[in-house]
Amino acid sequence: MTILLKQIFGLIKLLNSETGTNQIAWGVAAGFVLGMSPALSLQSFVIFLLILFFRVQAGAAFLAAFFFKFVAYLLDPVFASVGAMVLEQPSLRGTFTVLYNMPLVPLTRFNNSIVMGSGVTAVLLMPCVFFASRILIVKYREKIVQRYQETKFWKAVKATGLYKWYASYNELYGS
Repeated sequence: MTILLKQIFGLIKLLNSETGTNQIAWGVAAGFVLGMSPALSLQSFVIFLLILFFRVQAGAAFLAAFFFKFVAYLLDPVFASVGAMVLEQPSLRGTFTVLYNMPLVPLTRFNNSIVMGSGVTAVLLMPCVFFASRILIVKYREKIVQRYQETKFWKAVKATGLYKWYASYNELYGS
């Protein structure tokens, strides 16, 4: 639970900072794909490694995966029809046969219509999620953070000695 809270606080701090727009947006997009992929599968493991390997905001990825996992359960009928449409393509049967006979590929359970449909949908919608989240982050910073920083309450907080101590501590030791 503390790991999740740490990721939430890190995401809020990053949302309110001036840097990291692309990192957060890629984190949300990776979390979208992770949330749409089946739990405890090879796809999830690969996406998890990519989140850790590349410079994306892990808190955004894991929070997005948590919320998109609920959406994925609601969209299972849509995924089943998309997956069945892809799996029943006569031109792809040879490719699927070759893939199924490879050593690790059957662990992805790509021959399941829901898994195939969710994978295809997630990959196709990932750029849209990235650009939409990037736009929302920029709008959030322009509208909400800027307005909040102009309030009398925030100016009073910034004038306290405790905030000045925190700002100098944060500048010296980082997050």
